[in-house]
Amino acid sequence: MSNTKLSLTFRFLRAIGLNYPEEEYGQVGLLTVIGKFFSNPYHMLLLSMMNWVIFEPIAPRMLRPFLLRRMGAKVGKNVYIGDHVNFDQNRSHLISIGDHVHIDSGCRILCHKRDLSNYHINDDYARLPYKEQPVVIGKGTSIGMESFLMPGVTIGEGVVIGAGSLVTKDIPSWCIAIGRPAKPIKRFIPREPQA
Repeated sequence: MSNTKLSLTFRFLRAIGLNYPEEEYGQVGLLTVIGKFFSNPYHMLLLSMMNWVIFEPIAPRMLRPFLLRRMGAKVGKNVYIGDHVNFDQNRSHLISIGDHVHIDSGCRILCHKRDLSNYHINDDYARLPYKEQPVVIGKGTSIGMESFLMPGVTIGEGVVIGAGSLVTKDIPSWCIAIGRPAKPIKRFIPREPQA
């Protein structure tokens, strides 16, 4: 891409009030930016439909998982998604949710954050590139109300995340994890065979 096209793209972005870092959008043309601009309202419509009261009887187990799939996420069978769960709408293709997962109301699932690995005194935070990382939620997991899942975490199978937790690191299978940051506090054991 020529410097002329790059400068036109960046001038256009800055003219409409967007301060995107050149490192992140150096290979992006103006048409790509315009395409993103028009895909955002579609994703916003899908997100808003998740909380329309008229759909409430079917929303948690049918509508919300369906709409999240339409946004590009991998969503298993019999998934429950509570109201006002927020997903990283432009990076929802990085979200993977196993079968029988239960995500309570008010949770947030994020798939991007600023890359602070080369951040120093007097640097402009707004010009840092984003680091995109997947979020994986294992089969049969329950995420408590108002919890945050940060980019790059994998939550194992059968995990119970306590309400209000901040998951910043991987959580192993079959445990209860709570806190900010979330840490395993109890491991589940196999059921004793009945005599």
